[in-house]
Order: sequence, then structure tokens, then C-alpha cells
Amino acid sequence: MIFETVTTGGCRSYLIGCEEACAAAVIDPELSKIERYIALAAKDGLRIRYLVDTHTHADHFSGTQQLAKQLGVQIVMHALSPAPYVDLKLQDGEMLAIGKLRLHALHTPGHTRDSMCLQVGDKVFTGDTLLIGGTGRTDLPSGDAGALYDSLFGKLLKLDPALLVFPAHDYKGKGHSTIGQEIAENPRLQKRNRDEFIEMMHNLNLSMPTHITEALRTNMSGGKTVAQMLAEAAAIVPFMSLAELQRRIADGTHEVLVLDVRERDAYEEAHIPGAKWLPRGQLELRVNDELTDPTRRILVYCDFGRVSTLATATLRQMGFRQAVALDGGMKAWRESGYAVNCGKEP
Repeated sequence: MIFETVTTGGCRSYLIGCEEACAAAVIDPELSKIERYIALAAKDGLRIRYLVDTHTHADHFSGTQQLAKQLGVQIVMHALSPAPYVDLKLQDGEMLAIGKLRLHALHTPGHTRDSMCLQVGDKVFTGDTLLIGGTGRTDLPSGDAGALYDSLFGKLLKLDPALLVFPAHDYKGKGHSTIGQEIAENPRLQKRNRDEFIEMMHNLNLSMPTHITEALRTNMSGGKTVAQMLAEAAAIVPFMSLAELQRRIADGTHEVLVLDVRERDAYEEAHIPGAKWLPRGQLELRVNDELTDPTRRILVYCDFGRVSTLATATLRQMGFRQAVALDGGMKAWRESGYAVNCGKEP
């Protein structure tokens, strides 16, 4: 078996492959490491055939969709996954064949309703069901402390104690453990009474993961992250520097229409001299009345440069092919010491 681990902060993902068949699967891929998985597979002479999420992630963005689009391979999750983009849904006891390797699926609900573990050879990939020195939390959507107890003590911990445990998160820097070590040393597993375990899980008082709403939205629905939308927009628009815009304003030329897409109060508090106000939320509805010349060169800005990038991409898609975005925003403009106007433009 070819085996590689990819770490992203506390997140862990894994590439496993059959050398004879030159085939591989990636378990719990993370969106920011797409090129890393492709490079690892190429290094080992493998073709990725499956992309597996052990559960619906709430604390990071799954890379399965992006990888599937690039590689044309199947996305695999448990049968209870709500994600509409999953190609192959496994039931408890079913398995994936990767050359001579067999990934056995164990449905282990608790952290989420669709959680599963995958056992292959001497390894078990436990997702967020069992962590090193901990367990998955049960206070997120579809979490169930009683179900987690049943999954752990009724199924996962009954496996061979020598099996190597590889979780989807490792906050202790240990890399892996064994079933036997976790039974003996994991503090949460010392609560062997079901009611005591449930009470413990209900009183952990953990903080919510960063970006939980966005992560659940994208991982459950197949929608795009804000970062993806910004990257796609940035790829199709040109930018102008603060200094270049200042030079053009100082020259007194009116070649470029400067467009402020912030809200009214922000615009009237301070804006770039001569800027026209058209808020991003009304852009599509008012564009025909406010921007009558589609050949006009338009420079778009906002507070930090993100909303203006999206707005510029929208304008170019609507036919304003000379629209450009400011590289930066009003905050950077003011910090650079450039002049601003207040109130409405005459």
C-alpha cells in the first residue's frame, strides 16, 4: 500500500494507493491542497479514482468537488450524506475496491448523521468519530451524543486493538494512534457508561468552528465558497493600482469613470474625488440607467477590494469590457494619504 498524509493546520487528509493497479483514493481532501494531492499521486505513479469524505465537514471546505471536476472521478460518502453532488453512496458494511485494496465502510453516526470510518489493511480512517485523545463533538447539526456512544463502544472500539487510527483531525501532533491505545488512554473513552458519556458530551462547551455556516453550506449543497467566487472573479478582471489612479486624477483627465459600489453612508462619509455612487446591491437593476456607455472605461472600488472585484466581474459579464477593479480599496486609499471628498458629488 502506498500511503501519504497531507496536513492543513489541524486537518488531516490521506492518499492511499495500490501500487500494482496504479490506483488511489483521497480521504477527506481539503480545498486548499488540491494541487498537493495531484502532485503526490503523480509522484507515486497513481491515478486517483475515488474522493472520499468521511462525513459532512463543518470546520473546513471539502476539496472533493474541485478535484472531481479536474480529474473526472467519483465522489464517495455515506448513504445518509445530504450532498447532491455525491456519485457513490456507501452503506454500512460495503466497500470500495482500489486495485487489491479494500476500503470497508463502517457507519458511525454521532459527530454527524452521515459519519463513517474506513478500514483498510492495518489502518482505520476514523474521520471525526474518534480522534487521538478525543472524539468528534456532537453539538453541530445532526450530531447525537447517544449515537456517538453506540458507534464507538458498539462498533469501532470492537475492532482489532492493533489497528492504526488515522483521524480527520489531529490537534496533538501525534499523527496516529491505535484502537488499543485510545481505549486505554483517551479521556473521553473512560466514560464507559452511556448516560455518563452523553452527559459529558453535552457539557463540553466548545466554541464554534470558524466559517461553520459557509463550510456547511458549501459542503452540503455543492455551492461555492466566497474565496472561490473571489478567485474566479479576479481571474477575469484587470486591476489598476492606487498610485496609477491617483496619477490620472491629478492629471485632470476624465478617461476613467470611477465607480464607488459601497453603501450610501460610506460613500458620503468619504470617497475618491469625482467618484460616481452605485451600490453593489443595485448594480444589475440600475446599470442601464446609470452606465449608458458600455465602451466607457470604468474603475470600480469598495472598502477593501473584494466587493469591487465581484462587481467588476459582473460588469464585464454584462458587456462593460473595459471595467477594471482598484487593487485595494478605500481603506488603502486613505492610508496612502490620497485626497478624499465628502458628501454627494455635484
